[in-house]
Amino acid sequence: MGIREEKVTLVNEIAEKLQNSKSTIIADYRGLTVAEATELRKRLREAGIEFRVLKNTMTRRAAEQVNLGEVNQYLTGPNAIAFSNDDVVAPAKILNTFAKEHKALELKAGIVEGKVIGLEEVTALAELPNREGLLSMLLSVLQAPMRNLAYAVSQIADQKEQA
Repeated sequence: MGIREEKVTLVNEIAEKLQNSKSTIIADYRGLTVAEATELRKRLREAGIEFRVLKNTMTRRAAEQVNLGEVNQYLTGPNAIAFSNDDVVAPAKILNTFAKEHKALELKAGIVEGKVIGLEEVTALAELPNREGLLSMLLSVLQAPMRNLAYAVSQIADQKEQA
């Protein structure tokens, strides 16, 4: 396979990742030590997130191929990209936490379910509870009316007993 075919294959692979990823976060990793980068990769891998350093030219071509050319304005300098096929919040949360601990990591932008988002939205996304937290909130909201109904029925039963 020649160099051109390798590049085409890589562009297609990145395009597929961009398309299939529920959440993609772009970060500038300049200044991270090898140990810090290894720790970050470990945290992301444990959450099922792929973290890769990709050439901007290849990523730009891939983004245009899947109609995400809007992200190209953020593809300057050395970038690493986190792809998550399952959890929308996890990549932003992990990278944002790591960036607070290690000032060398700088979040730039992201793509969430096919929409390009800027730094503010990535940070807001990082502040959201994870999937389990959201499910827990939903469960408590769903349980509240049942508790209230059970309490009301109990009060009516108590009143009838007293009468």
